[in-house]
Amino acid sequence: MTRIDTSSNYLHHRSHEVLKAVIGPLLPGLSVSTKVGYFPGEHSLDPARLRAGTERAVRALGREPDTVLLHNPEHSRPDGDSLRRACEALGEAARAGLCRGWGVSSWDPRPLAHLDIPRPDVLMIRSGLLVGADVLEAADGLVTRWRPSQVWGMSPFGGGMNDTVWARFDPKVFLRRGASATKAQAAFRSAFALPPTDAVAVGTDDTRHLRELLDAFAYETDERAVGEYRRLLRQRRPPA
Repeated sequence: MTRIDTSSNYLHHRSHEVLKAVIGPLLPGLSVSTKVGYFPGEHSLDPARLRAGTERAVRALGREPDTVLLHNPEHSRPDGDSLRRACEALGEAARAGLCRGWGVSSWDPRPLAHLDIPRPDVLMIRSGLLVGADVLEAADGLVTRWRPSQVWGMSPFGGGMNDTVWARFDPKVFLRRGASATKAQAAFRSAFALPPTDAVAVGTDDTRHLRELLDAFAYETDERAVGEYRRLLRQRRPPA
């Protein structure tokens, strides 16, 4: 494992301190991304607070994060100006050496679809078979509009493989020659195509689960199956 994604508000706003306490000696050799935007009791896009939150992350981790992401900006219902200024604050933090790059992490990109920001290093969005057609299309639109250097996915299982939805169908239909794959491997591998992403974040407390997902890279996504799936999603979507 070489990359860790976290956020300032995880573990009741103690995730950075806990991460350092648990694996502190290993942190210099890892790529670490984190998020700012949620503060105790509220969400804020105030540039000064975002800068201060980034500085706190550096102190708590004992090192600069590789990437700092603006966390769910849609939560504050931003207009174009407030979102742009928030992103500029993270860009300035990167230029000041508080992080190597910056970006946006959005759970629901639809409210952001018409807004412009400076080009981010990373756009992080939900990915996978449980993401609705409108969210997928909004994510596609942001990739085209913002032109991020990288696109990251998250929550590929929509909570976990124990959810009842995974008992009702077999995601292996989205893989080429994937008969030997597990459902988790098929769902994870498909998340790299829905929408197209460079990386997908997962969380687990079971190293066997991580090994299972690493082994998923032995399989390839069937682009035709994914395309047909997206076409069917658009057909099922209620008219606006």
